[in-house]
Amino acid sequence: MWSVVLIQAQIPEGQPPEPSRQLPPATVARLTLYLRTLNSLLASGTDSVSSEALAESAGVGSANVRKDLSYLGSYGTRGVGYDVANLNRQISQALGLTHEWRVAIVGAGNLGRALARYAGFESRGFDVVALLDADQMVVGNEVGWLRVNDVVNLETVLKSTRANMVVLALPAAVAQSVCNRVVAAGVHSILSFAPVALSAPDFVNLRKVDMATELQILAYHAKRSQHSSLEQDRPGT
Repeated sequence: MWSVVLIQAQIPEGQPPEPSRQLPPATVARLTLYLRTLNSLLASGTDSVSSEALAESAGVGSANVRKDLSYLGSYGTRGVGYDVANLNRQISQALGLTHEWRVAIVGAGNLGRALARYAGFESRGFDVVALLDADQMVVGNEVGWLRVNDVVNLETVLKSTRANMVVLALPAAVAQSVCNRVVAAGVHSILSFAPVALSAPDFVNLRKVDMATELQILAYHAKRSQHSSLEQDRPGT
């Protein structure tokens, strides 16, 4: 028995892919931070924002902001800044968030249930439409507004819900086989939380989130910061 989380991204039927310029990965990551700030500004009724204000909210330099936004053809107005609504729309289009993204979650363990209940997905343009698991003690239970489906029916559920995004939160032993089924079902964007490296065809967008690795990296930086603080506190420094 195991628990799975699956989300996949794919162009909705009938909609051709939008031609877009390839953006550097670091720029894509920062655009998501700018978008979060812009959404807050829109909610508060703010009409314009400076690159300095965007930079401060995202924790980056204003030069980064101007360079990132230049990829979108947005340069702002001197003394005024960027139009919040227009910039929000430009970034959303660049990130593909103007499409209808329907998320299937395979895996109703702790992580899967937390993802299924997370209200922030909908506000960012992602609609969680399915939750699946292999554990017969879990299948049929309700999690939030979803009923857990049997992963045996994965392909049928993906088709019936028109899911076009997938997240894998699986044990290492079954992650690859489930990934293969997702790809075969036509889902070509996969986010994996499984503690194993997965393989997929070149046309599949496969991203891995390894929380243990991220914690190790965080520990490294924390140790360096602590060492720097001790050096500064030494007498005579």
